[in-house]
Amino acid sequence: MARIAVIGAGMGAMAAAARLAVAGHQVAVYERGRTHGGGVGRFERDGFAFDTGPGLLHLPAVYRDLFVKTGKETLEQCVGLTQVDPASRHLFADGTDVLLPNASRAGVVRALDDAFGAGAGERWSDLVNRARETWDATRRPLLEEPLRADWRALGRDPYPAPARRGISGRLRRNGGRPATLADVARRELKDPRAAALLESHALAHSLDPRTAPAGAAVLPYLEQTFGTWYARGGMRALADALYERCRARKVRFGFGAEVVGVLEKDGRAAGVELADGSVAEADAVVAGVAPALLPALLGGAEPWRDGDVRPAGDPATGVGAGGGAAGRLTVFLALRGARPRDAAHRTVVHAPDREAELAAVFGAAGDGRGTREPCPRPTVTVLRPDDPTTRPDEGHEAVTLTATVAPHGPVDWIDGPAAEQDADRLVAAAEAAIPGLRDRLLWREVRTPADTAADTAAPGGAVPGPALAGADGRFLRPGNLTRLPGLYLAGGWAHPGGGLAHAGMSGAMVAGLIVDGADWRGSQ
Repeated sequence: MARIAVIGAGMGAMAAAARLAVAGHQVAVYERGRTHGGGVGRFERDGFAFDTGPGLLHLPAVYRDLFVKTGKETLEQCVGLTQVDPASRHLFADGTDVLLPNASRAGVVRALDDAFGAGAGERWSDLVNRARETWDATRRPLLEEPLRADWRALGRDPYPAPARRGISGRLRRNGGRPATLADVARRELKDPRAAALLESHALAHSLDPRTAPAGAAVLPYLEQTFGTWYARGGMRALADALYERCRARKVRFGFGAEVVGVLEKDGRAAGVELADGSVAEADAVVAGVAPALLPALLGGAEPWRDGDVRPAGDPATGVGAGGGAAGRLTVFLALRGARPRDAAHRTVVHAPDREAELAAVFGAAGDGRGTREPCPRPTVTVLRPDDPTTRPDEGHEAVTLTATVAPHGPVDWIDGPAAEQDADRLVAAAEAAIPGLRDRLLWREVRTPADTAADTAAPGGAVPGPALAGADGRFLRPGNLTRLPGLYLAGGWAHPGGGLAHAGMSGAMVAGLIVDGADWRGSQ
């Protein structure tokens, strides 16, 4: 039995802790904050409740596997999961209104044909079929196995080009450079609304479609194939269930316990030093923190080996980091009046000017340096869960608005009046989905990337995107192994990247490496 010290109580860290405890190890988690879950938090006021992080779950099989392998109760016995149907509603500036069914290829084709015209559904279906080839080619090396020394093979985009005159092999754009998701949207979907639909999947994952590789088309494939799920009580209920599973497996948690250093002895990680001066010895350390923070924990030492994937961009703000350097502006709305029975759980109100929005978030040239001028009408996701636990009674409704924005640093999100003005823009856009919204408003709460940074220590409050193949590896995350034996990385900022499912995968990888050694190749 080994002693394992885990830094942080985020989803990836807790996923690793639960698996390691079941394997017979003595696991202690040290969390600088007051609660577990990392970015998967909860805001409550006056009987209303809101998720502060992701509001929906994709690839629930990751957590089903985790709960099966760490206890008797299944995921569904611990969390009330339901499929969201329709999966999403999309509203466009020209008045187009599209309802996309959950996990129904034929239903999506019909919906797009009806909304965009004959042939639109078939073009989308063809793109999703090519995205499936990308998924099949990269699923295991990118999502189920630790990042290996030959990771550069993942720098090639596996997205196949459609057969057409003058183009063969991998899709390319002018100049011979690998195509981006924006190129795919323009060339394969034709209709600008369909292109915006595809690009919105990237934007929702903190990705700039102008620089994300073509293989990012796998994102709508995953959602369309495996479905969109909601947990009664919000995604915080999933974090709570994972925390309770850890406690049931005798994982010890210390809150308000900030780790300020990783101890090293005989060339190995040997424990952690806490801010109060105490030391916790350990045989291995799992760091569930942004890799850019690791050098400070190692006394300024370089945590990466030669040839490793390293964190990209400015470590202070995350700006310029491949695979996601954007933040989230979130507005919680407490509304009087009942939620209509036919209201969609998720509605995406698309920006009328996509280029202006991308420039505001990522910079005019996609260089990661967002402009200070806010987008007058950003793409806004409106979440309206039919969940009694989120509202005081049936005569009220809890609504969450989110938009992808530049992280703290390029934008001063501590500037309260400016943040409120940006929140006004989200509310104005959301009125397309909720007519009479302002007349129903009791109060609102605004959360910016600065709040995210304060809660999670993520640089700039940025949200990590999922790892993607292509773009010479710029959208990969640092591997789970470091140059210091016994020190491992877990969570959204490590391989295989951000998102609830990816964090769970990261925890599984770290547990496998500790239990079975560095030669572990993933679950069979």
